[in-house]
Amino acid sequence: MSDSPVVIREPWRDFSREREGATFGIWVFLASEVLFFGALLLIYTIYRLQDPEAFAAAARETNIWYGTINTAVLMTSSLTMAVAAQSAVLDFRRMVVWCLAATAALGMIFLIIKAFEYAQDFEKDLIPGSNFALSEPAAQLFFALYWLMTGVHAIHLTIGIVLVGRLSLLGGLGRMMIRENPQIEVTALYWHLIDIVWIVLYPLLYLVGRT
Repeated sequence: MSDSPVVIREPWRDFSREREGATFGIWVFLASEVLFFGALLLIYTIYRLQDPEAFAAAARETNIWYGTINTAVLMTSSLTMAVAAQSAVLDFRRMVVWCLAATAALGMIFLIIKAFEYAQDFEKDLIPGSNFALSEPAAQLFFALYWLMTGVHAIHLTIGIVLVGRLSLLGGLGRMMIRENPQIEVTALYWHLIDIVWIVLYPLLYLVGRT
């Protein structure tokens, strides 16, 4: 059990209100992120409906193995993050620290695999521009959206890794309360958003044209 004192941050005077404020704030933030990614997905849907064959041909150029492995990695990280959040409710410090560390490590594995995939995309000239490998203009649009959406997702994931890694370090050093810590709760919500976004991107970018 943790014996770390409860630290109430300004301007809060009550821990329960601090927790409610943190939860409300993260939900507002998540709503804004959903709107952002929703706009990108709407653009993708419109152009895919206009030229489905070119989008299908472009999607077949993505590496389904990299995409599938990364999906499994992120799903596993979602599990470890959920276990960390539940362990925090029960005040199991060691479990929280190890699960947070595992979550951050899985996030880094995702980025490493994605870096290999990006390198392969470079080699295959799948970057929109004058030397693009495919002839259809809509295929270039597909890959423009591919790079934009996966790049923004990678940025969000990098931020998540930093946040989760920080909590794991603070928890391991005993410098952070564990039981019902709002930081763990809001970070878990943010991490699950990252996972959900990828679950949506995976079929759109990797499975189109392969079914």
